[in-house]
Amino acid sequence: MAKLENFLDEKGRIKQWPSKYSLKIEVVKYVAEKFEEGRVYSEKEVNEIINEWHTYNDYFMLRRGMIEYKLLARKRDGSEYWKVKD
Repeated sequence: MAKLENFLDEKGRIKQWPSKYSLKIEVVKYVAEKFEEGRVYSEKEVNEIINEWHTYNDYFMLRRGMIEYKLLARKRDGSEYWKVKD
């Protein structure tokens, strides 16, 4: 969490997207922690959760990052999302 300190506001929300690759991974891991294992989410629910945890209005980037780093998975049509088990 100390690595992310500079990227979080007083409410624990991500306030900017880091430029450094290793910090990007930490940011998407942080947001992925907000999802429950074993639960299926709609795209709308995923976007709402992501929006709760960042302030710079780019849920697309965070959602794509979680999928890219295999923290979140989805059906091909994007109708269902789920947290990937550790």
